[in-house]
Amino acid sequence: MDYLQQLISRYPQLKPTTQSIESAYNAISDSFNHGGKLLIAGNGGSASDADHIVSELMKSFVKKRKLPETIIESIIEVDKDASEYLVPRLQPGLPAISLSGHFSLSTACINDIDGDITFAQQVYGYGKEGDIFLCISTSGNAKNVIYAAVTAKAKKLKVICLTGGSGGKLKNYADISIIVPETETYKIQELHLPIYHCLCLMIEERFFR
Repeated sequence: MDYLQQLISRYPQLKPTTQSIESAYNAISDSFNHGGKLLIAGNGGSASDADHIVSELMKSFVKKRKLPETIIESIIEVDKDASEYLVPRLQPGLPAISLSGHFSLSTACINDIDGDITFAQQVYGYGKEGDIFLCISTSGNAKNVIYAAVTAKAKKLKVICLTGGSGGKLKNYADISIIVPETETYKIQELHLPIYHCLCLMIEERFFR
């Protein structure tokens, strides 16, 4: 199923982003395929978007995800009784982490260092070469997200930015920029959601056909 074609059909104003969406899909898929993970950061509504993306990747989105037989056998070997609960319910997930939800770490950074370091600190701690950092900022100028992108580049992560307007300063650090053709925050966010839904659908299709 061509989810990207469907997206452009429903949101024709997103046609200029087609190539960047496809590039983001390829980069994230290749990272997962080589044992990498996806780190995601954003503020406010974009923090909610980060959490939303994780929920679509870490469990079934629209397709059933069957456990590999090797895992089923291992679970049964560990605990046969527990396997009766786990095997019908446990789903394969793709490793994605939202950096907005770690309240103890975030508040410790705010209290002990500085609030703008929070995402960069997590990128430094979690990130390794081959991972992807997806940074979401409607303006492209959020300082904490930019500092995280700089840290990601320094650690050899590939950076994808999801923004609006001109793309702001963030596009200068991005390997791939998805910039929606709107300037007002809520209108940008309204277009971000179908884009990342499309990405999640495409990625799930690749790994769980």
